[in-house]
Amino acid sequence: MSAQVWPHISHEQLIKEEEDSLAAELEWLLEALQDALPSLKSGLEECLALLAPQEPGTTLALSTHRSETIKGVVTRVGTRIVKGDIQIRLPSLPAPRSLPSYPLRITSPLPLPQLSALLTFLNQALDIIDISTWTGDPKNGPFISGQLRLLGDIIHEAQAIMKGGEEVVGGKWWEDDFNGDETDLNLPLYPSLSPHITLTPSSLLLTVRTLVPGPAASAPGTNGTSTPSSTSGSSLTGLSLRTRLTHILAPMPAPTHDEADRTFLYRGSEVKVRDKVRVEAQDPSLMAVGAKLSAVGREVEAWRGKMAIVMGEEM
Repeated sequence: MSAQVWPHISHEQLIKEEEDSLAAELEWLLEALQDALPSLKSGLEECLALLAPQEPGTTLALSTHRSETIKGVVTRVGTRIVKGDIQIRLPSLPAPRSLPSYPLRITSPLPLPQLSALLTFLNQALDIIDISTWTGDPKNGPFISGQLRLLGDIIHEAQAIMKGGEEVVGGKWWEDDFNGDETDLNLPLYPSLSPHITLTPSSLLLTVRTLVPGPAASAPGTNGTSTPSSTSGSSLTGLSLRTRLTHILAPMPAPTHDEADRTFLYRGSEVKVRDKVRVEAQDPSLMAVGAKLSAVGREVEAWRGKMAIVMGEEM
């Protein structure tokens, strides 16, 4: 079965009619998109509102399952942890005298780089929608198609930020140990302790590591064997003599975590991770942001697909 135009028209006239039809469909699609843009903008604004700094903030519980390894709470206000009280029990982390566990307290704001980056992406996405609505030509197909492509890429970057991992800003713990600012704590960190707070799609993730000198620091004749400074707690060479002897004379079981075979350059020294414990704190605001951002992303991709079909472009 085949379809033919009646009365018969020339091939050139048929091509022209097809182009006119596509132009009319594109015009209708651009008008419909202008009606949909406010909904996309509203979704992004709701994400920003959920991440806005509102007192008293969100208090989140941190607790390892079926153990007392990590117990505590942190309070998030906007893109910062404003306070926290965490107790840590690890075989490789000696507790202070008269205390059952090692205390880790946050007493001044601790920034979360991932959330700051997420806010930047959300504001960029809102700017693109405003440009598509008011600044540029809303009836220009190639322009609007380019804006949709850019909007989709930015939302994808925002979703990648929320997923976390070493590739995102603030994801490399060895470069961003507790955001590099021990003054946010009520006491200096134990030299072999490295806490790190980052994001997962719906939670805050606290990872606590205890460290030992790496191969270079342990090998005779290397810089890693230099005499420890009594005033420096920022590198593994600053471990107390008692702690270093503990590692040598009473070695602990071989670590079984995913970083056991890796060596990191941490504060100028090569280190290996002895113990690693992760605990998530479910954050209702982050869960809502993730859901809304996914909905906006799906709608943008749907509009990109419609534009690509009408304009003959490839996604």
